[in-house]
Amino acid sequence: MFMCLTVSSQPITDSQRLFSIAVSRVQHLHLLAQRLFSEFESSLQTEEQRQLNKIFLQDFCNSDYIISPIDKHETQRSSVLKLLSISYRLVESWEFPSRSLSEGSTPRSQISPKLSELKTGILLLIRANQDAAEIFTDTSAFQLAPYGNYYQSLGADESLRQTYELLACFKKDMHKVETYMTVAKCRLSPEANCTL
Repeated sequence: MFMCLTVSSQPITDSQRLFSIAVSRVQHLHLLAQRLFSEFESSLQTEEQRQLNKIFLQDFCNSDYIISPIDKHETQRSSVLKLLSISYRLVESWEFPSRSLSEGSTPRSQISPKLSELKTGILLLIRANQDAAEIFTDTSAFQLAPYGNYYQSLGADESLRQTYELLACFKKDMHKVETYMTVAKCRLSPEANCTL
């Protein structure tokens, strides 16, 4: 749980407004990820769900290779720019896999455009909060391969496992981005007391 208490009557700046929009968008994506994952889990048989939970605990998300804070204390100590940069990389890592998530229902079709809007917003925030543009001069170093062999033709069991993994990783990553963006936003608020 995250709390941000502000005691100020100062006017909202453009940066604070951008942060509010970005946090709102990532909250929407995180809730959507939770809902899609819950719907998928509820469609499974109990034994399938148990097996997938065991398998997922052994696997890692593709984005686990993005260096990020390991706990709430490290998150609290991280600079606003670092939190924004990590958030950007996490969102960017979902550009290609989100196409698979977007297939199907109307809520799923919102994922790719919302990720793109969020990525643009985070980039604007990074530019507003930095002078060192070299952080993003070589973006090829941060591009990740697609999730495993997800895009190959899969058998029914393997497809089920891959879908479960993809949805679980998307939910996990959107939770991280939401946390990092909320902490960064709170840090920039005047007289804020930010607590995770």
